[in-house]
Amino acid sequence: QVQLVESGGGLVQAGGSLRLSCAASGRTFSSKAMGWFRQAPGKEREFVAAINWSGFSRNYVDSVKGRFTISRDNAKNTVYLQMDSLKPEDTAVYYCAARALGVVSTTPDEYDYWGQGTQVTVSS
Repeated sequence: QVQLVESGGGLVQAGGSLRLSCAASGRTFSSKAMGWFRQAPGKEREFVAAINWSGFSRNYVDSVKGRFTISRDNAKNTVYLQMDSLKPEDTAVYYCAARALGVVSTTPDEYDYWGQGTQVTVSS
């Protein structure tokens, strides 16, 4: 069993930055691919970014490319999402997810563990 706890959300003005963290329990974190998803009110959960087990393979949704960076520290069992140049349309609850397989996926159903989410609000 893997438990994921997100932190770092909050209220920021457009153009600002936030860094989300996701701390994972368990000894198998380094073998798992990790992803970030988000869900805005009235919308479906959306893929944001993912990173493979080693950190060498990363994938982003087009709308955040060049603004968001996903990274991981396997020694700390933590994955990060650095969010720069934030826009009001980035406002959502952001969820961290872990996949038993080490390769990235953009599909929520292919992730096995989920955090509780952290709210990100970007004001205009």
